[in-house]
Order: sequence, then structure tokens, then C-alpha cells
Amino acid sequence: MPDRLSERIAALDWDSLQQALDEQGYAAIPALLDTDQCREIIGTYEEEALFRSTIDMARYRFGAGEYKYYKAPLPDIVQQLREGFYPDLAKTANRWRERLGQDAMYPAGLPDFLDRCHEQGQLRPTPLILKYEAGGYNCLHQDLYGEVFFPFQVVFALNQRETDYTGGEFLLVEQRPRAQSRGHVINLEQGAGLIFPTNHRPVLGSRGYYKTTLRHGVSTITSGTRYSLGIIFHDAQ
Repeated sequence: MPDRLSERIAALDWDSLQQALDEQGYAAIPALLDTDQCREIIGTYEEEALFRSTIDMARYRFGAGEYKYYKAPLPDIVQQLREGFYPDLAKTANRWRERLGQDAMYPAGLPDFLDRCHEQGQLRPTPLILKYEAGGYNCLHQDLYGEVFFPFQVVFALNQRETDYTGGEFLLVEQRPRAQSRGHVINLEQGAGLIFPTNHRPVLGSRGYYKTTLRHGVSTITSGTRYSLGIIFHDAQ
């Protein structure tokens, strides 16, 4: 296995990941971060100088827990993840737009996309680390921070379920027009990740492709402490 994280990202089976995204709207990533890298990211949680904002979820009725947004420059691991995942996901993003009859709009590299965010006044980095204690949870939501947003984001589990915590499953709920919502419950092992839509995805129907809306959240942690890392590609206002 390649040593550098960027090389490990490039070595992923992107054909299978793209197929999973097209067919089911999300794609699981096998353990990409090793134990030391997970511990390194968790260790940043107490380094307040690395963050631009801390959110108490209960205060805003988002759930029960806490998360912190990293500020620029991002920690090296976080930056490599953001830069490494963007190019292949941009290909999927443009393909999805074309299926919906829209023009491709996402540039090949993250810097060019961030330039578009900055032109709209979206200047603040959005990668974040989340911490939940027993009883914590995250309500269903979308991470949209302005007019410009990237249609995918990635979440990584930083510690081990059934060892460090119980409960805390990742939730993804899809609402199709004139139909009941469909829910997915996804468990991630330490270091593994999940690619999922930020807002909506195209689904093939009898009259072509149509949009379905997705929201994500986290079920109640029943014991222990759960840490996760969120990689969001657009910047915030």
C-alpha cells in the first residue's frame, strides 16, 4: 500500500466507487486512515488554535454533541483528504449534472473550485471534527453554506465502534417525489469513510432522470465517545 495518504486515495477502486455512487447514491470507502492517523486527528480536538469555530449542537437544536471547524491552513491530513478526493468526485458531480440536463460546472482541481466559492464571499474552511458522548446524536440535515456548494462530502470514523462507543450509526435518508422516505443505516469501522450527497442526486425513472433530496445525521450514541471527521469541499460565508 502506498505510504502517502494522497497516493492511497488515488489507489482506491474509483470505478467501483463511481458505480456505487451512480446506483445507490453513496459509496463506502475501506479503511483509508490508519490508527495513528486517526489518533492524530482526534488529538487536534483540544488544540484550539487549529479551529475557527466551535458549535454546541444542543444550543442550535441540531442534536446533542459538539463539532469544530478547522481554520486555514488545514492540518496536513485534512488537506490531503480534501485535495485528494475532489478530482474524481468532480467527475461524478459533472456527470450527475449532465443526467439532469445541466451543464458541467465543476473544475478538475479543488483550488479552482474554491476560487468560485471565494468570489461569492464564501471564505471560511468547512472541514470539521465531531464529538459525541453517550446520549449524543445529530439531527437529519444538509451542509449548505452559501450559493456555491459541492454535491458530495466525505465522513471518516476516527475511533472503533463496539470498542470506543456503541450506537452512533450514520443515517442517510432519501426523499423521492410523491413517495415515502427511504433510510439507510451505515456503520463505519475506524479509518473507513463514506461518500454521500450534500443535497440531491439523480435517479433514473420512466421519463428520464429526476432529483431526490438527501439528508444525513447520526443516531444516538448509547455508550462511550464517538469522533468523526467531515470533509466538506465548499467554503462557507
